[in-house]
Amino acid sequence: MSDAEDIVHDVFVSFAQSADRIKLSGNLKSYLLTCVANRSRNKNRANQHRKSVRLDEAESAVSHSKTPEQWLICSEELSRWSKTMARLPYEQREVVILHLRAGMKFREIATLQDMSVNTVKGRYRYGLNKLRSILNGEVEK
Repeated sequence: MSDAEDIVHDVFVSFAQSADRIKLSGNLKSYLLTCVANRSRNKNRANQHRKSVRLDEAESAVSHSKTPEQWLICSEELSRWSKTMARLPYEQREVVILHLRAGMKFREIATLQDMSVNTVKGRYRYGLNKLRSILNGEVEK
């Protein structure tokens, strides 16, 4: 099964197990879509964490081919990028990561987050502008 199918399956199983405790005041379809979107976001966060751990492992595996100076520069750059991304508002950071790292199209992100494509594009644009201004500010210092 693919990750998407796993997520949908998990949501339906979870819903079936707790259906007697859930009091829906709105649309069931909207509720389930929100659950799937939230579960997807959680899985993406977990995958990003695992990828960063794997990246650290990969870096340590290749570290023998780099000089200590090169290793230090790479480590500092990764740290700087990580800190810079953390300074973005969550909504912008999520769109930037989903588009650049996960390779998702704006339409896919809009569907996942239940918002318009223009809102997603705006968050992406504002996120990139903020990244640019943060990094330019660091260069000027």
